[in-house]
Amino acid sequence: MLDFSSLLLAAALSGTCLAVTMFAIWLTAPRARFVLTVACGIIVLVAHVILFWRYTKEPDPLLCQIALALLSLGFLIICLSAMQYLGVPDHRRAIVPTLAAMAVCAAFTFLGLDGVGFIVTYATVTVLLSTIGAMFWVNGSHDRRILLVVSFLSGTCAVSFALCGVVLMAKGQWTLGAAPDNWAERLNSVVAVACMTGLGALTLSLHHLQAQIELKAETMTDPLTGLMNRRGLMSLHAERPFGPFMAVVMFDLDHFKRTNDIYGHPVGDQVLCRFAAVIRKYARTGVDAFRLGGEEFAIVMSRMTEERAHDLASKIGVAFGTEIVPTPLGPLRSTVSGGIGFGGVDGSSLDEVLAEADAALYAAKRAGRNCVISRKRMGKAEPVKPALRSA
Repeated sequence: MLDFSSLLLAAALSGTCLAVTMFAIWLTAPRARFVLTVACGIIVLVAHVILFWRYTKEPDPLLCQIALALLSLGFLIICLSAMQYLGVPDHRRAIVPTLAAMAVCAAFTFLGLDGVGFIVTYATVTVLLSTIGAMFWVNGSHDRRILLVVSFLSGTCAVSFALCGVVLMAKGQWTLGAAPDNWAERLNSVVAVACMTGLGALTLSLHHLQAQIELKAETMTDPLTGLMNRRGLMSLHAERPFGPFMAVVMFDLDHFKRTNDIYGHPVGDQVLCRFAAVIRKYARTGVDAFRLGGEEFAIVMSRMTEERAHDLASKIGVAFGTEIVPTPLGPLRSTVSGGIGFGGVDGSSLDEVLAEADAALYAAKRAGRNCVISRKRMGKAEPVKPALRSA
């Protein structure tokens, strides 16, 4: 069986390998800052283990203070990395109490009550690890299986540190003069090595998961307008049955080719972005907006009657008609035509509803543009409020 010193050296070696791996990953993906933060925290913990191993050989009050401070600091940094990953604001909630606990520990150790210093540090680490576990349990929105394992490992490690403090208090060891050596310390060394190794591996998994999510978001986002693209539309709604209270509105900017020919493509891009901004303004829960390509846009509406769908689409058209884009040739106002398709009682496919909306859109074009037509109202074009100047 490994002795206490061997366990400490194993922890240091394991931590060093993890930190080097994470630094290498961060160098290839600098945007993953939480990986860098984890690596820094592990390096601090490795420094703690080395100094603590040295302290077990040659007890020294100053060395004890530094080792305990590094233990709290290392887990504080790892806690901050969890907050980075989960997007938890106000890091001061973790920093200020930890620094205060470190100051209390240093004061007791300086007064010769190093046992109390160990108890305070173990309590601090227990709280930090418990906080990490709780944050992943409550705030995690990605793969729940990974997040639950992170919570379990953090909680297990927290319990092992808590046991170390409880044993010292139970024995009344307020003054030690040397490194504590009991069954809880040995158990903690094994558990800490296992849990930190597991947490390191899970950090790599979380990084991979985050990279996949970011890549998927990029592939489903139109870079010009920031709306979702056709791939996003298919991803969200291709397998979804469209009932009678679900609608798709297809929009097509009127005479957009002429806008590009007369005013130039940069102005055309501004017009596209203005229309996207109008859609966002009127979007609400149950309304998803997409740029299908070129000057074609679509919105998918849920829990919507025919009248409300037509009213929302018309409001978007009216609002867009009031948008003014300054150009070297003077102010430009553009218009848009829209067609609405609805799902069926038995559930229609996305392709079927898009075909209906497309047919209604072409009817709006034939009716003179700058209007919205529902497939159910074919032949009843209802003009949008006219723009002062159309492109």
